[in-house]
Amino acid sequence: MSIRRWLGLSGSFAFNVAMVVFSVACIFPIVWIVYSSLKTKDEFMLDAVKLPQQWAFRNYYKAFVEGEMSQYFVSSALNAAVTVTVVVLLAFCAAYALARFRFRFRNAIYSFLIAGMLIPVYGLLVPLFLQFKQFGLYDKFYTLILPYIAIRLPLPIFLLESFIRTVPAELDEAAHIDGASKFYTMTRIILPLCKPAIATVVILAFLDTWNEFPFALVLVTNEAFKTIPVGLTNFYGQYTSDYTTLMAAMVLSIVPVLAVYLAFYKNIMKGMTAGAVKG
Repeated sequence: MSIRRWLGLSGSFAFNVAMVVFSVACIFPIVWIVYSSLKTKDEFMLDAVKLPQQWAFRNYYKAFVEGEMSQYFVSSALNAAVTVTVVVLLAFCAAYALARFRFRFRNAIYSFLIAGMLIPVYGLLVPLFLQFKQFGLYDKFYTLILPYIAIRLPLPIFLLESFIRTVPAELDEAAHIDGASKFYTMTRIILPLCKPAIATVVILAFLDTWNEFPFALVLVTNEAFKTIPVGLTNFYGQYTSDYTTLMAAMVLSIVPVLAVYLAFYKNIMKGMTAGAVKG
């Protein structure tokens, strides 16, 4: 075996070993949380890594019912559903207009929208809190939806505008010649072609909304409007913490994220890379 071939095989083996170690490091914390959520409190305190000797499914009941996770689920689901729907609709309409039409101040408007990606959003938390208190928007069921939509719009507009630019404009022209309106062309021709980018937008907007913590902590105080990330803090105490029930609650909070990801994961890379190379 030549030295070059030996070095190539050694490099490939080292790379594969590194990837296996990296994969285990990423997967093990999730596996640990899942089986730790099935331990009793005493078992967990004695050995946090050991597998459970008896399955404590009551932890999930305590988390969902006694810990009021069901209530936080409803609030988080409402925020995520409304935010994702509105963001997709607004972003697609704005992206289509920016990609297909040439009008005055088009570049300025596009730059203004994309500049929102550069703003440290949590720096707006205090001004938003003061404005919401002043205008009576504080601690309502829709309080979190308003900033969530505004904050999540720039990136979807950027992704969808880039994707629509890759779709040949001749499709629009052919539809116009056949008598189709702009609305028909946008919704029946261009929209189906944008499914990969829209799937990416759905996943990103859902994850950001579902996992958001600072705004949910500051802008709402009513238990009925609190979200899952804030609700998880209820399992921490000043002197003690119910770790096994907390982990059960964390597992429950992960399930919707996994469901959305598995539903759209095939389109993630395709949607993120669309528009990188334009004709």
